[in-house]
Amino acid sequence: MKVSTEWLSDYVSLENVTAEELAEQITRAGIEIDEVEHRNHGISKVVVGYVKSKEKHPDADKLNVCIVDAGQGEDLQIVCGAKNVDAGQKVPVALVGALLPGGLEIKKAKLRGVASQGMICSAKELGMNDKLLPKEQQEGILVLEENAQIGTPITSVLGLDDKVLDFDLTPNRSDCLSMRGAAYEVAAILGRDVKLPDPERELVEVADAASSHISVKISSPEHCSHYTARYITGVKIAPSPQWMQNRLMAAGVRPINNIVDITNYVMLEYGQPLHAFDADHLTGGAVDVRLAREGETLVTLDGQERKLEPHMLLITDGVKPVGLAGVMGGLDSEVTDSTVNILLESAKFDGGTIRKTSRQLGLRSEASQRFEKEVDPGAVIPALNRAASLIARYCAGTVHKGIVEAGAAQAEEKVIVLSFDKLNRFLGTELSMLEVKTIFGRLHFHAADTAQGILEVQVPTRRGDITKDVDLIEEIARLYGYDNIPTTAIEGPTTPGGYTKPQAIRREIRRLFTHGGWQEVISYSFTHPELAALFPALTEGSVPVKLSMPMSEERSVLRTSILPQLLDIAVHNANRKQYDLALFEVGNVFFSQEETLTVQPKELNVLSLLLCGSRGQKQWNHAPEKVDFFDLKGALETLFGDLGLEGAIRYVANQPAGYHPGRSASVYLINGGGEQVLIGTLGQVHPELQQERGLGDVYVAEILLQPLYDHADFDIRYQELPRFPASERDIAVVVDSAVEAGSLLETIREAAGELLQNVQVFDVFTGSKLGEGKKSVAISLVYRHNERTLTDEEVTAAHAGVVSALEQKFQAELRK
Repeated sequence: MKVSTEWLSDYVSLENVTAEELAEQITRAGIEIDEVEHRNHGISKVVVGYVKSKEKHPDADKLNVCIVDAGQGEDLQIVCGAKNVDAGQKVPVALVGALLPGGLEIKKAKLRGVASQGMICSAKELGMNDKLLPKEQQEGILVLEENAQIGTPITSVLGLDDKVLDFDLTPNRSDCLSMRGAAYEVAAILGRDVKLPDPERELVEVADAASSHISVKISSPEHCSHYTARYITGVKIAPSPQWMQNRLMAAGVRPINNIVDITNYVMLEYGQPLHAFDADHLTGGAVDVRLAREGETLVTLDGQERKLEPHMLLITDGVKPVGLAGVMGGLDSEVTDSTVNILLESAKFDGGTIRKTSRQLGLRSEASQRFEKEVDPGAVIPALNRAASLIARYCAGTVHKGIVEAGAAQAEEKVIVLSFDKLNRFLGTELSMLEVKTIFGRLHFHAADTAQGILEVQVPTRRGDITKDVDLIEEIARLYGYDNIPTTAIEGPTTPGGYTKPQAIRREIRRLFTHGGWQEVISYSFTHPELAALFPALTEGSVPVKLSMPMSEERSVLRTSILPQLLDIAVHNANRKQYDLALFEVGNVFFSQEETLTVQPKELNVLSLLLCGSRGQKQWNHAPEKVDFFDLKGALETLFGDLGLEGAIRYVANQPAGYHPGRSASVYLINGGGEQVLIGTLGQVHPELQQERGLGDVYVAEILLQPLYDHADFDIRYQELPRFPASERDIAVVVDSAVEAGSLLETIREAAGELLQNVQVFDVFTGSKLGEGKKSVAISLVYRHNERTLTDEEVTAAHAGVVSALEQKFQAELRK
């Protein structure tokens, strides 16, 4: 909200307070002032001039020679190239010696042999934002009102001496989206009185009743609690007064005409949006506030046809829509140069309804911004009367007697009970009752003693953010001054902070991979429907969640796997000759079992990995090696070992969709009940997909994290170093090629029992000597007892049991 200090001074005295000092005090009281804008960008010696005559330049077709009275005692001859300059105009004149924004100094000059004693200025040359000017004033010189006094400094005529405070409001302080609210805030901070206009006293009505010409009806009372209207006839459309245009432009609003400007002016003044309809375009002068019907459309003031939905609130004339309630009026009923009679609207619409409509249609207006945050119900009628009195004064309108309204007219003020002891206990202060009641008085809150140490505080309707006693305590704190509240030690029990188990595991994953040379990425949660179907293994049979208003087809569904995004990143890097990648992302995937959602979609936390290129860098004595499946599997095994799950993980050769048919596997976790639960997939990307993306061999994995959260063992256990020697035995067994090494190791662990300390595969050999369909697996076994030295007989017996188990289960043969 941009607050003009010149306008603000109408309501509260700003004597002896600079704009910068005021900004500092408002910020200290809880509302941050982003900027103090000086509307004068360096203008001096620019005055109002009167163009007495205009003639063509004798030697230049595009130049005019003007005789101008600038109140300097003698007329000035000024050469001007603006197309719209003409005799009889009041214009800004920069005198010789004048300074303009950018440091431009005006000097005597000769243009094509004709002397020029100054310059007739445009709005842009005065440093004004010409986009905020009426359309007819945006090009050429600036033409002023006829009643502008010759010789008057242009800064006072155009309000350029003004300073504007930019209020950075939090959502709860919607009361300061108005000059009235800002005035109450500033008056409370400075301890000064507030003087507001009295629209009822200023308003003059004719005897003819408004109800004889217009009627209002609310067919959807849950979305509109109060609707009021006045009927005004005989209006004359013209530009609004210069002072009003100055204040609108200071607030960032472009003047249009006197009727529209007055509704905008009162909206800024009271925080209550208004709308003026051309009453002659309303069927029977009737207004019905209702929800849209299926298939209805409305052409809004911006000329766009809007398709309406049943949740959108409309203003209708009983037959057709004439406006989107609280958002934008309709084109058919707008005020034009030919408008004579108007219906002036002021209402209280439901904020949630307006917000939903505004966002869905992409129509964010000054009105919708205020309705979304809920307007003051007590300002509906005062704002209506204020606008009606201004229309009568500046538009020659005749205001018909009475307000035509529907809905609840009374706005009840809240009464909140506040304990005086609680206030001082919360703030750590020793404020007296008099001090507290004085602060409430500055806020214009009526506070009365009801019992010892108890206050009943009556809160005006304009302060909808105050609903509880703690809100009142906050008001006392900020006006008493946060700097004046003493610093006290924290009391009461304290709870040390800590990570939840899922948070700790995610941090450990990031630590482990980043320290291992992997790079973390963060990708979009939105993707293309075709990409969402690439890796379905973990969400088999599910349906991607569609966005109702996607940015594009490329971002139209929520991802069901992160792997497609990692492939996109790999392609992006490959296109820039970066082929060696080790990427990981911890994020969420989303899916549903329904095409049309009726229940909340499911959301899963996953770890996704991508590995491609070479292992290590090129050296003079060592050629880099390509990464393979086992680099990726090793990274996962390191993770599972770090989480204490190395004995509970099984890798099963598989062919998930999107993966290489012979270089992929599913990852299972053995839970506490001994059941195998699918927790992920890993392997090489399918060759066709690699070729389609223009990539070499790429290895990916995706692991569900919830099972890790449930079963990971973070407890640190210490054990003493072994004091007794180990006994190592190696065996090579010939088995069928289909037998997995993991199955061999699992059988060995079961057969060897507690004496086996470690077992691992160190060689795999295939060849014609072994026979077709056979392979040799060489395995190293380490036996140790923690409390004594094992005898050869014990080791031999345990080892024989291992060999026997392998022979029985896999028909394994010891390789000689």
